Amino acid sequence: MKQHADIPEEKILFDAADALRGSVESAQYKHLVLGLVFLKYVSDTFAVRRAELDRLSRDPETEWFLDDEADRAALLEERDEYESENVFWVPREARWDAILALGSQPDLGVQIDRALEVIERENPPLRDALPKIYARAAMSPETLGKLVSTIAQIGFGDDPDEARDVLGRVYEYFIKEFARREGHRGGEFYTPANVVRLLVEMLEPYRGRIFDPACGSCGMFIQSAAFIKAHAGRPEELSIYGQEMNQATWRIGRMNLAIHGLGGDVKLANSLLDDQHQTLKADFVIANPPFNQKRWGASSVKDDVRWKWGLPPDGNANYAWIQHFASHLAPDGRAGFVLANGSLTSTRSGEGAIREALIRDDLVDCIVALPSGLFYTTGIPVCLWFLDRNKASSGERDRRGEILFIDARSMGQRISRTQIELGDEELRLIVDTYHAWRGQAGAGEYEDEPGFAASVRLTDVEAATFTLSPGRYVGAPEEEEDEIAFEERMAELVERLEAEMLENARLAGEVRAALRQVGYVE
Repeated sequence: MKQHADIPEEKILFDAADALRGSVESAQYKHLVLGLVFLKYVSDTFAVRRAELDRLSRDPETEWFLDDEADRAALLEERDEYESENVFWVPREARWDAILALGSQPDLGVQIDRALEVIERENPPLRDALPKIYARAAMSPETLGKLVSTIAQIGFGDDPDEARDVLGRVYEYFIKEFARREGHRGGEFYTPANVVRLLVEMLEPYRGRIFDPACGSCGMFIQSAAFIKAHAGRPEELSIYGQEMNQATWRIGRMNLAIHGLGGDVKLANSLLDDQHQTLKADFVIANPPFNQKRWGASSVKDDVRWKWGLPPDGNANYAWIQHFASHLAPDGRAGFVLANGSLTSTRSGEGAIREALIRDDLVDCIVALPSGLFYTTGIPVCLWFLDRNKASSGERDRRGEILFIDARSMGQRISRTQIELGDEELRLIVDTYHAWRGQAGAGEYEDEPGFAASVRLTDVEAATFTLSPGRYVGAPEEEEDEIAFEERMAELVERLEAEMLENARLAGEVRAALRQVGYVE
């Protein structure tokens, strides 16, 4: 497609696709676009392998050489020759050229759905993962045909690795932009890339079982695999386990894994109410669960074994998620996850007691306070929690009885009016500080840095009534928003008001009953 100076191809493509959205809501439109991007990719990679087989079958110097045209045609339709190279098998009627040739026919949506159905049927790892929603989409055949033509402009090239890189870049950009347009709802499927990168580089999941029970578009898994590759490791040594409650988002995640050549056991269900991995003990848990989830159904799981540290309240699921993560850790397992800052200080509805129990059990390894404006979904500041089941693990410094606090609230560069992003040097500083504190080889010596980092004994945390706000320990000035975010403070006030109104009504009833007994009220 035509290039514009200093404008990434994926942005040009996204803008062209978004211009066709019309009245279709972004929440639905992203599935239409991402499904076509995926269909184009699997068809293109199939076509590249097919062309390679055709070339090899005509070369007398190769083992594939065939001098009979019928035999050559049969070879080009031999599915084993594709699957052996990790290429999805695409039946003739589902190939991109066949879809593009339909133009704007009235049944275009039906034909795309059928193409996706047959690809699913022929490729078991994709079962139920593709969005067969085109026939019922609120889009005319003409507009859908234009969208197909727009997606056709993506050039994946002839090199499989390059094709996967192009698709990964386009897919990531599209997911990010749809999240931006959806605002609050976008957080259900997208975590900013630099936050994911920070979690992954601090945890360093080289191999083992990795679990994300709120996996959205599976970005945590993608970044973990990229980290392994960057350090000359083998992504196949990482066993992926995930769970996602939104079916449409679950499909995006499944496609995202397939795009990056990754497999995994990703279940569709509500993690807090229907844990599909009950027996899993993971080496790494990494997640960005919904912030301050209210009325999440606590009463239906009140006797669950996961609540070892205390029964989480129904008014906020933060401490349900924390205990869910902790309960799935192997004896040497570690967890890193994002939460709203209120989780660091809240004492309402028993949350303070649960936090105290977690700290006394010496599970909390590190807390990082992040700046506000990192997420598309909320303006409130957030933090990273890191848990470790074995702070005395071999080869690293014995950190039992200590917690590292890092205050990164002043970091970040503004990339838009409402958005900031952590830079590479800032990410590196946070990661290196944590690794040095853990005593990891090659990470250097750790030293407290006033205003930024402090290693704190549990006795000092106890003296501070078990609050976990980094600013309290590193010496940085505390901001009011660092205690409890406005929406949490408001929720607490509303909850208290509701309780007082109920008590008011109860007392008024008692007074009325007393007056009735002495004949003053009928």
